[in-house]
Amino acid sequence: MSVATLHYIYDPLCGWCYGAKPLVQAAQAVLPVIAHGGGMMTGNNRQSVSPQLRDYVMPHDRRIAEYTGQPFGEAYFEGLLRDHSAVFDSAPPISAILAAEQLAGRGLELLGRLQTAHYVEGRRIADKDVLLELAETIGLESQAFNEAFEAATNSATQNHIKESRALLAQVGGQGFPTLVLEQDGQFTLIDISPWLGKPEALATWLSESVGTAAVESSSSIEACGLDGCAQAGVNRATALKRF
Repeated sequence: MSVATLHYIYDPLCGWCYGAKPLVQAAQAVLPVIAHGGGMMTGNNRQSVSPQLRDYVMPHDRRIAEYTGQPFGEAYFEGLLRDHSAVFDSAPPISAILAAEQLAGRGLELLGRLQTAHYVEGRRIADKDVLLELAETIGLESQAFNEAFEAATNSATQNHIKESRALLAQVGGQGFPTLVLEQDGQFTLIDISPWLGKPEALATWLSESVGTAAVESSSSIEACGLDGCAQAGVNRATALKRF
């Protein structure tokens, strides 16, 4: 059987990526998963928390919770989303994830911790001090992580985001999250909508699909677009598309 890899194109501030967190964790038990941070809220797309932002994201978050069963905490809804001094910026958490991966191959583990911190605990995951603390909670040594984080900021993170978006375009993905199965140099774009809230079923499907031709299906879910969840609602009917 040929070696297969699952590419996960995500953003740490994408609610649907948080909704897909159990799917990614289940997939890791089946095959290697490589994370690619897309930088949804970077540069001009960074946003300060405002009443308008809160009013926009809350219905989407409620929908994500309904579809996926993922919890959203009051500390997020009534704390972080009312903290007008907070800024949503994808670059610092992506830098932290790159640092965790470089240090210990634990980038996806840190991503999961950051998602919980953001959506359940209402933490400001664009703040360096918060990122350093959360990295320590998963067992990363503070000084080594800080050095790796500093090395990953700026050009390294921007290059990573650029490469992630290039991959997204190459495989025909339209937003975050995007899962792509690579096998024998061929890429298969996976529609995750049938699996939301069903991580064990996805793991079984992946186990059966690796080394065999995937069966096409079609569905649609809401998703975060390249420049923010204001682009939500893209059609995901390209279920499994071969390249």
